[in-house]
Order: sequence, then structure tokens, then C-alpha cells
Amino acid sequence: MASMNISLPDPMRDYVQSRIDNGQYASVSDYVRDLIRRDQNVIADEARWLQDLDASIEESVAEMRAGGGHDLDEVCDAAIANIRKAAGRTRQ
Repeated sequence: MASMNISLPDPMRDYVQSRIDNGQYASVSDYVRDLIRRDQNVIADEARWLQDLDASIEESVAEMRAGGGHDLDEVCDAAIANIRKAAGRTRQ
């Protein structure tokens, strides 16, 4: 296993040491390995989210090209009309 040396400001060093002293980690190395694993998971989760988003967009574009979906202007106009209608009822 390779080793690395890092420098930390005293408050950060003290924080890491407190996590070790509280029994949450066995060593500084254990703490750093956990941080790296968590970071890797965040990156992987973001990549999955982006892939899902891309697939959803592609599916929506295909649906629109096939004649499905709704015209955004029509949807917005209808929503605005409903809001105005509801606002008019509350004033009476």
C-alpha cells in the first residue's frame, strides 16, 4: 500500500484527531480512506443522475418528434388563465 503525506491547519488536524479519539475512526488513514470512498460515491451518484437525465431528455425529444407531448405556450397560457380566474374569484 502506498503512503501519502498531507499538511493540515491545526483546527483540521484537531478535528480529525477528535473523530479518532471518539472511536469513529481507527486512524488518520482510516478517516482519509472513508472520505475518499464517500467522494467516489458522490461522483458515481452524480454520473448516474446525469445519465438518467440524458435518457429522460432523449425519451422526451423522441416523444415530441413522434407527435406526443404538449405545446409549452399552450400549457403556460392555460396555467396563466387558471391563475387569473382563481384570483378573480378570491376578490369577490
